[in-house]
Amino acid sequence: MPALHIIALVKWVPDAQLERHFTDGQLLNRAEGILGELDEYPLEAALQIKEELQKNNDDAAVRVSALTMGPAGASAAVKKALQIGADDGYHLSDEALRGADIWASAAALAVAARHVLDTAEFADDAEFLILTGMVSDDGESGALPAQLAERLGVPALTQATGLRLELDTDTDTSRLVVTRISGDRLQKVAAPLPAVVSVTDQANQPRYPNFKAIMAAKKKPVTSFDLAELGLTGTAVESKLRMVSADPRPARAAGEIITDDGEAGARIVDFLAKERLL
Repeated sequence: MPALHIIALVKWVPDAQLERHFTDGQLLNRAEGILGELDEYPLEAALQIKEELQKNNDDAAVRVSALTMGPAGASAAVKKALQIGADDGYHLSDEALRGADIWASAAALAVAARHVLDTAEFADDAEFLILTGMVSDDGESGALPAQLAERLGVPALTQATGLRLELDTDTDTSRLVVTRISGDRLQKVAAPLPAVVSVTDQANQPRYPNFKAIMAAKKKPVTSFDLAELGLTGTAVESKLRMVSADPRPARAAGEIITDDGEAGARIVDFLAKERLL
């Protein structure tokens, strides 16, 4: 089987357990960020593909790389991915990408992914597969996988609830078979590699890093680069959207307190009926 290089896109996002707020009224404050929860599913899918291929063939050449784009702190997302099981990590960081929208992110990540594939000390003829989450935990647009695939000129298979790699023994090429849900229908689609696949939170159960994996991650390489090293200028990845202003949401109004005077049950039922919750 041909060598396979899997790139899992990961993102450093604000911790959902904390109150989100904007810096300078325009950008999300990411001072206390974490690896996006939804990015653990494509990473787990990548690791399962690698393990399945190597179970059937000890000599199978498979590499899983974690790639992120973001400020200096975003390297924490890559390090967490290494602890979970990725073989190496890559971090694209450049001030020109501050506040990048989907268009700019796709433009930069497409070139970054090519850079990873071209510079990695791996098989020159390796097939590649790029896995993403179904949406990012902060922006939640879900548009990046399709835009990334378009820029790379490869098929986009979105909203995967299951995926497996098959080998065509006649042509010695691989194809990816994806199960996805569209409306009320379960679909099964396939595409040859290379491809971009967005993986949902129904696809698997992400693993937790154990102590041994955490210690091993310290020896795994993380490569950082900027736009200049990719041959890009800030103009080439200039965002099409700009945040004009943002205001904190208004404080929640106090709810109605019902004191049980013997009629509380009936009053609660009336309230639920009024709100059409019954």
